[in-house]
Amino acid sequence: MLTFLFLFFFSDAMLTAGEPAVVIQLDKQYVPVQREGKIVSHKTAYFGKIYVGAPAPQNFTVVFDTGSAHLFLPSRSCTTESCLKHKRYDQTKSGSALAIDHTGKEVAMGSSDRDQVAISFGTGEVTGEFISETVCLTERFGDHQVDGLPVDCAKARVILADQMTEEPFYSFDFDGVMGLSLAGLAVDPEFSVFGQLTRNKKTSDFQPQFGYFLSDSDDVPSEICFGGHDSRRYSNEVQWVPVHRPSLGFWQVKVLSVSVGGKALPFCEDGSCVAIADTGTSLLGVPRQAAQQVHRGLARKASESTSDCRKQPGPELVFELEGGVFLSLGAADYSRAAPMQMQSPKGTQTICRASLLPVDKTPALGDKAFILGEPMMRRYYTAYDWKQKQVGFALAQQPLSSETSSQHRVIGSPAELGAVHV
Repeated sequence: MLTFLFLFFFSDAMLTAGEPAVVIQLDKQYVPVQREGKIVSHKTAYFGKIYVGAPAPQNFTVVFDTGSAHLFLPSRSCTTESCLKHKRYDQTKSGSALAIDHTGKEVAMGSSDRDQVAISFGTGEVTGEFISETVCLTERFGDHQVDGLPVDCAKARVILADQMTEEPFYSFDFDGVMGLSLAGLAVDPEFSVFGQLTRNKKTSDFQPQFGYFLSDSDDVPSEICFGGHDSRRYSNEVQWVPVHRPSLGFWQVKVLSVSVGGKALPFCEDGSCVAIADTGTSLLGVPRQAAQQVHRGLARKASESTSDCRKQPGPELVFELEGGVFLSLGAADYSRAAPMQMQSPKGTQTICRASLLPVDKTPALGDKAFILGEPMMRRYYTAYDWKQKQVGFALAQQPLSSETSSQHRVIGSPAELGAVHV
């Protein structure tokens, strides 16, 4: 697989506040969801390359996931179909790898009593062992060294998966997941690659921020940047919102109100709603208790000529966050593409509906957590400040198609599959 990687290294004089040190272009994959033998929707994944091990790094494609904390890669020892489909990490080819236990203490390579951990990722799970390894964001190391490592590299703990569930890992082309949550979600802070990247570095070396841009066109690549945020990718000033309860580890913000078509949801009137900025979720997540009400508020009758509900006008969905920050989604952002046939006392009606993910109650988040997934990420550029514990939002500036790279891939696009992404 070829993934184009843009490298931007700045001297102290050139690196200005907020500008990134490294920009990674992301490939996009569509995976069809079938019901009764028919394709009804698509899941999407965005992934880019990282480099693991020294002096000869092994490269892997990973999802950069703000909703999880750990870096996991398939291990050479894993021989299930879900592992064999992907590139697997070979510890014998790295001079920088150390086998460790859960406390970080070195253990014998190949020991039969290695500590194991099971980590859940959405609908799937991986089980594996621990290593300490050098992880880099670029293949061509920068000249600027910090603590003996290039500025875009860090020593971090990695989970080597010897078991990966078939769902979802067999369906997707990415090799692993690099968690970008705050440290509170990690087994140990040293599992956070981004936390390790910012450790002992001066702001002029590597700013403790990263930014995420989702393109609204398959012809223009999406990007993630590290060491700052990328002013090319947003059109107005970044508005910062403090992370709510950062000890939990989520990039979670407090929601003051949610309105549909100008009407506030009573569900959030008590001030207990929250929203999580999650780059690993392809839908807009709504608490299950409120999902039906939101669906009804966003549904509207389709015109006879409507074939794509994203082009059919609809009510606005607005989130009011702390600090006077408002995020809004229009029909083009939240709608399922295909209209639906529904039976009513008046007969069959064709309607346009939103594509929402019901979110169940969890011990950590309670029952009033929204998930700001792909629909919100396409409309808003998001920036994540590790040091100040805040999330930034700005309207995304979609680039011109002239920026398209011939090496950027869209895998299994709706056009190729004969279906519409919803």
